[in-house]
Amino acid sequence: MGGLRILRRLYRVKIEMALSQQSKNQVISEFRTHEKDTGSPEVQIALLTERIRQLTEHFKTHKKDHHSRRGLLMLVSQRRRLLDYLRDRNIESYRTLIGALGIRK
Repeated sequence: MGGLRILRRLYRVKIEMALSQQSKNQVISEFRTHEKDTGSPEVQIALLTERIRQLTEHFKTHKKDHHSRRGLLMLVSQRRRLLDYLRDRNIESYRTLIGALGIRK
């Protein structure tokens, strides 16, 4: 019985951490570069930032959730690599994006 309860709790937490389709569509429409854009670096960085913010809120109440913390670190690393790519390819787009997302001081 104890194992089943743990699985239910893990399933519930996993649902909370995923972006809802509505919020995902909103982020995509805000940061896309053209009408059918869903995969440009700008959109990917914005989606990763939204997921990072959700996980950060999750950790305020679930301090010992180390498995999800590892996932957060992987998301931050992925965003860092995409930001480096964007900075090297298009500095103006990089500056606009970090200003809109508020991820640099």
